[in-house]
Amino acid sequence: MKNFIDISDISLKDLKKILNVSTKRKIKRKNLNTTEPDKDLPLKGKLLVQIFEKSSLRTRLSFYISMKQLGGDVLTLRPDEIHLGKRNETLFDTAKTISTYSDIFLLRSKDHKKILDLKKHLQIPIINGLSPDSHPVQVISDIFTIEEVTKKKISNLNITWIGDSNNVLNSLIQASNKFLFDLNIACPKEYKPSNLILKLNRKSKIKIFHNPDDAIKNADVVYIDKFVSINDKVNKKNKLKKFKRFILNKDLISKAKKNTFILHCLPRGSEINNELFNSSQSKVWQQAENRMHVQKSVLLYCFDKLR
Repeated sequence: MKNFIDISDISLKDLKKILNVSTKRKIKRKNLNTTEPDKDLPLKGKLLVQIFEKSSLRTRLSFYISMKQLGGDVLTLRPDEIHLGKRNETLFDTAKTISTYSDIFLLRSKDHKKILDLKKHLQIPIINGLSPDSHPVQVISDIFTIEEVTKKKISNLNITWIGDSNNVLNSLIQASNKFLFDLNIACPKEYKPSNLILKLNRKSKIKIFHNPDDAIKNADVVYIDKFVSINDKVNKKNKLKKFKRFILNKDLISKAKKNTFILHCLPRGSEINNELFNSSQSKVWQQAENRMHVQKSVLLYCFDKLR
């Protein structure tokens, strides 16, 4: 039994195996319809229970389809219809109940500590479907997309992140610490990564820029995300004003390499213009589809069935 909570928890060997198995299984599904199961049915009879305390589209759909394709089943519960440590039931009792009735648990939480606390009490694997601290299932699938598009290992590439220091960036920094790829971060001074996340990932090859023109110069991949997250409790007008010069448009992307491509984990806002988002340089929909292929390998990893 293995958990998937943070990229930093997982060995480089296992991360690479997740990517390799994803490639093999994606090829094998070429002529199958969406809900047709994989021939080997590795998770037949297994039940995934998932709970989302925050809104979710891609993570919810991709894990649902992933589990179905692997031969398992899925039950999605609403946080307002169960206890999950609230009212008169402890987190321990909730965890024991979930462990009794299911085989694996996914939680998208407003509190990273809740995921860590549940891990202590669950007798089944837990997957972090996003927390304020990290988004590991997004980033491992993004690495898959990067290597699929470039046909190169990410350790030989230069990735530029444009945007806020959020949960996705935290996981990307952890990934840089594992795979040792160059990571340029472009953001206003007051929105740079925390000293703690940088200290915990000292091996990572990170450079921080406050001028996006400099950050993008040698980029093989430009990864942009919303400047203001859905649950960001800030003055949104002021924040967007500070990020104005970081908007990804044709002028900015022209300063990168000619074959540079763009990633965005969605949903999008005003941080990228429509023309560029819908251009051939954008690999956003390939990125979104690959969530499903890679998360199948994440599930297999948790069950110790990566083959």
